[in-house]
Amino acid sequence: MEVSSPIEKGIVIEGIAVIGGYLPDLLQALLINVQLLLALLAVGLAIGTVIALLQVYGGRFLGVPAFLYEWAFRSIPALVLLFLFYFGPLQFGVSIPPFFAATLALGFRSSAYQSQIFRGAIQAIPQGQMMAARSMGMSRVRAIVSIILPQAFRLSLPAWSNEFSSVVKDTTLAYAVGLNEILRHARFITERYYNLAMLAYLTIALIFLVLTYSGNWSLGWLEKRLRIPGLEMAGVSGRGRDLSK
Repeated sequence: MEVSSPIEKGIVIEGIAVIGGYLPDLLQALLINVQLLLALLAVGLAIGTVIALLQVYGGRFLGVPAFLYEWAFRSIPALVLLFLFYFGPLQFGVSIPPFFAATLALGFRSSAYQSQIFRGAIQAIPQGQMMAARSMGMSRVRAIVSIILPQAFRLSLPAWSNEFSSVVKDTTLAYAVGLNEILRHARFITERYYNLAMLAYLTIALIFLVLTYSGNWSLGWLEKRLRIPGLEMAGVSGRGRDLSK
């Protein structure tokens, strides 16, 4: 049975009405993207912080493996990582849910970028603060946790907002491993109404414009609230600049 298309009849308003009818489903699918975004950012934050600390304080013995980790995950395309994490375990008889595979693949990749953001923030803090903490009897670990990291996280917010803008779009790549996120649902619409493809993907674009703007505005507000007067991290722009150079 051939599916009629509103666009073929030249009725653009009816085409918009069709997309509007699917909007609740698209927004429901967007929740999967948001959940994936939060999960991969959490993974990236945890691992990226450790990698940054190893590069700054780990010496050559721990710094070199940390550098190799960061270099590897920044070099491999996100889509390739998704396939490796999803299809790779199947070769050993292990099945990983698409959401978990996407979280690991994109989270590890994000951790490599976040590690350079945090490394730049840590190195922007005057060394005298560590010396003062040690002179007060603090151990190196306690000084890092209590003095260095709180300031580093606040300094990294401008660059971290750039990372947010990047990974929020990366979540749509998860459709390639079968995750029922918003882009996959848009594909369902275009398979039924093939002439509505442009309108469907324009709707997705507008949704992500709003999501990205809202996230950046929130991070900008948080940055202003947590700004440290007289202390800033110059020359850091997340994925826009290589902090390892």
